[in-house]
Formats: sequence, C-alpha cells, structure tokens
Amino acid sequence: MPESMSTGLTISEYRFSRLLEIVPAAAYTCDAEGLITSYNARAVEAWGRAPRLNDPDDRFCGSFKLFSPDGLPITHANCWMALALQENRDYNGCEIVIERSDGTRRTVLAHANPFRDDEGTLTGAVNILVDITDRKLQEDALRDADRQKDEFLAILAHELRNPLAPIRNALRLLQEDGDSSPTVATARGMIERQVLQMVRLVDDLMDVSRITQNRLVLKRERVTMTAILQSAVEATRPFIEDCRHELTLSLPPEPIFLEADPTRMTQVFGNLLTNAAKFMKPGGRIWISARLEGSEVAVTVRDAGIGIGPDMLGRVFEPFVQADRSLESSHGGLGIGLSLVHRLVELHGGTIEARSAGLDQGSEFIVHLPVFVAEKREPRTNGNGKTVSGHQKSRILVVDDNQDSAISLAMVLTLMGHETRTAHDGVEAVEVATEMRPDVVLLDIGLPRMNGYDAARKIRENPGGDAMFLIALTGWGQDEDKRRSAESGFDLHMVKPVDPVALESLLAGLHRKPA
Repeated sequence: MPESMSTGLTISEYRFSRLLEIVPAAAYTCDAEGLITSYNARAVEAWGRAPRLNDPDDRFCGSFKLFSPDGLPITHANCWMALALQENRDYNGCEIVIERSDGTRRTVLAHANPFRDDEGTLTGAVNILVDITDRKLQEDALRDADRQKDEFLAILAHELRNPLAPIRNALRLLQEDGDSSPTVATARGMIERQVLQMVRLVDDLMDVSRITQNRLVLKRERVTMTAILQSAVEATRPFIEDCRHELTLSLPPEPIFLEADPTRMTQVFGNLLTNAAKFMKPGGRIWISARLEGSEVAVTVRDAGIGIGPDMLGRVFEPFVQADRSLESSHGGLGIGLSLVHRLVELHGGTIEARSAGLDQGSEFIVHLPVFVAEKREPRTNGNGKTVSGHQKSRILVVDDNQDSAISLAMVLTLMGHETRTAHDGVEAVEVATEMRPDVVLLDIGLPRMNGYDAARKIRENPGGDAMFLIALTGWGQDEDKRRSAESGFDLHMVKPVDPVALESLLAGLHRKPA
C-alpha cells in the first residue's frame, strides 16, 4: 500500500480529512499554538468563510468575530479552544456567537478536545461547533409567546376584576338594605356564589402564571393545622351546602403547628374540598381529617364522588387536565385547580398523592406537610407596622374611573359609618385629596389624565399627603404592579374585587399617621 496519494496527503491524513467531512457538525483541528490546520465544509458554513491557511494572522478562530451569549466580544486568548490548549484539558459545551462577514450571526456549542503524541506531548486539538441557532430562535419564540401569554392573563384579570368590583359592592348594599324576602335572598345568594367563583377563577389563572415563572412568594408564619382546615371549611361550606353534601371534619386533639403561608394552605384544602363537592352527585359525603405522622402531618380529603379512572390517575396534577370533558358531565373550571394545589404543597416542602379505586368509586387526596414546633407568637400587625386596634371612623377618598365601582364602594363605606368622597381621574384625585385631607385614599392605578402611580406621588408631595394611608385598589395584581405601587408611595396594594368585610376589618385596624 503506498504511503502517499496523488493529492500529496498520506493515507492517514486522507482518512482523517474524510472523517472531518462526514462529521455532522462544523469541525476543525489546530496545532499546539492554536493555528488551524484542517477543517470541514460545515466549519466554513459556520464561520461564513474559509480561513486563509497561508496567513498566520488568519489561521486561528480568534480571527473571526466571536461573542459570548450576553454580547461581549471574545478574544482568541480567551476562547474555548485557547483555554483548552493552555490548560491541557477538554472544554465542552461553551455557547459562542459567531458573526460572519455578511453580518449574520450563528450560535454554536463549542467543544475543544486536546490531543497528544505517543510521548504525551500536547500537539493540538480537535474542535467541534454544533450549530444551535434554530434551537435558540425557537427558545426565544417560546419565551416571547410565554411573555405575551402572561401579559394577556394580566390584562384579562384586570378587565374581569373591574366589573366584579361594583357587583360585589352592590351585593353588600343589598344585604344592608334589609329586604328579607325569599326571592331577593335567593337571588343575592346566587349572585354572591357566582362572583366568588369568578374571583377564584381569575386568581387561579394568575397563580398559574406566577408559579410557572417562580414568582410566587410565600408569606410564612407559625399557624396551626386546625386553623387552616377550619378556614378552608368555612370558605367552601356555602358551596358544599348548596350541593346538599354532608361534610365530616376530624381534627387532631393536640395542636399541630406549621411554618406556612396560611392563605395559600387554605387555598390548597379549599380547592380539594371544592373539587370533592363539584365531582359528586347532590347529597354525597366528604371526609377531611388530619393526623400526626412523626415529623409530618397527613391531611386526607376523601369523597364518595365519580372517582378517577386509572388512565387519568397519574395526570390529575397536570395543568389544564380534566378527567371528564363530556358535555353531559361538565363540571366547569379550567383544569388548573389540582395543578395549583400540587405546586403549592411542593413549595411548602410537602407532597400530595391521589388515590381512587376507579370510576364511581370516590377519590382520596393525601397531603403530607412538615411539622414545626410551636413557639410564642408576637401580636399581629396590619402589615405596615401598625398594631391592629379598635374600630375608628375615617375620612375616605375613593378614586376609580369606573364610576359604578367608585360610587358603590363609597356607598358601602358610608354604611360602615365613614365619610366618603369620590374622584374619577388622577388629576381630580390629587385636587380632592388636597382639599379633603382624607385619612385613607383608595386609589385605582389605571386612571385617565394621570395614572395612579403618579397621582400617589403628587398626593404625597402636597401638604398633609404624608399623613394619608394610600391603598392601591386595582385590577392589576402582578408582582411588578405591587412593586411599582410600593415605590410610588402606596402603603398597601389590594386587588379588585375587594371583600367589603375584609376592607372593613382593615380600616378598623389602621392608626392615623402623625401629621
């Protein structure tokens, strides 16, 4: 067999050249100094041109324009291949952006693997560039779509909350009106249940968005398991009774303490109870119990409902999955309740398991949560450093461009005994606040003429503005919205529709700031 071929290459060199060409990625070799010695056609495609091997200044990858993913230029001395040679070790998976001579850019994963001769002396490196440009473009498109989805959900939540606010206020006014006729009472109850269901659906949508972006913040405190379960039962009792179900609650004799977000844990067991009631024929039974198991508490929610088929049992915690989508068995909902429950339990360091013997055999959900030793708790505050105290009447300015919302809320506050005025844009809010000197301002964010953020700043700047308690009352409830309201001078951020009872409790606990 001849030692050389007509091309001037030895057989081994020819075979290596052929090997480079069949590699399904850009590939090239360099010597111990980093100078390129051979390359394949895919490398030329990645670079945008071939290196000039007779030009020492153009025989290394640093002669091409290279950038890190954040846009910073990469010099030859700091590129993956040079570092591999300097440190005599593999450098794999470095993300590099190559700018070609025509100005287009390709993103690659760069791999550099030094090789040595028989004596172990470093003689060069093999370099592979895997083009991931299309993948990066797809990832960017997915991120953009995800961002647009979050923006749409935020706008949707805002638009849904705005009409819910005056409806909820009107319900309170009807309740205070004293009309006790069965027809009015029945209609009022129906409206109230449907409003609460709408509020829950909107909140669930926003929670899904927060959790998928890891933006959900837990407000942990020491709380008993009994308090959480009683709160969940009270929140869902009207719906359970409306379905004519029988609920059995079994609580442990001794207090079991958790370090948890009580609102979120109430949401967990409220969702489980609501699901149990929803997926069961009228007149069914629901059991909820808690027991101590070593360092954990196990809470079981069991029902005698439609059960879960074996094909769905492993998927019930996936978002937007519903076990039965048939029209004749429609139970409403978005299919995200159990997904939220699963993620909230995980965020608390717990686990949840679903069990069912099959269709029409009922369901059982078992939640395990870590237990913490009880300790003495400090008196609760209203979240702004003010200790909750007795009730006092206040001068309150309500600002909302939705006149129904502003007027109905002002009427509710008047029934509570407060003095109220309304305004319907940001400029008017500043003017009325300066004239009225209210104790509390309930201020919408999306306002004409001047938005709520700027109005809050103006109110703070005017005489007496620092003594007012500013509450952002808005349909915008994202973390970014809350951050901006705090930076604008608001003391508190509340999301529409506000529960009049909760608002009354909040107002009762406020101290006036010293002027």
